[in-house]
Amino acid sequence: MRNHTGVRGMQRAELAQRTGCNLETVRYYEKVGLLPAPPRTAAGYRSYDATHERRVRFILRARELGFALDEIRELFHLADERDQPCGDVRAVAAAHLDDVRAKIADLRRMERVLKDVIAQCGNGTQPECPLIETLFRERASR
Repeated sequence: MRNHTGVRGMQRAELAQRTGCNLETVRYYEKVGLLPAPPRTAAGYRSYDATHERRVRFILRARELGFALDEIRELFHLADERDQPCGDVRAVAAAHLDDVRAKIADLRRMERVLKDVIAQCGNGTQPECPLIETLFRERASR
């Protein structure tokens, strides 16, 4: 398939298949502005190219690392503005690292609570379940 400039492009389904991404996810990334709208062929089909594929791969990898869509948008902005110093990208990554560390701390707290509650269950023959009772309790303030 060739786009209006005569360059061979790919349809959305091929882009999704080549990147291992869901077709609807590609559509969503386009809708939220992370993926620029592709040119159309003479027949009106979208014609994605290697730049689109590269951006989808970037988004997928950033999502694997836990970056939010707004953070990815910011990273794209910094990448597209080639004159931006690496320090700006570093600042986005450092803020994300802080978020990751906070989530890890939350997960460790959850692990401790669950471990304690499961230990209270003993062999599981108690008439009242400590886990259920813990879930019914009012949440402790942090």
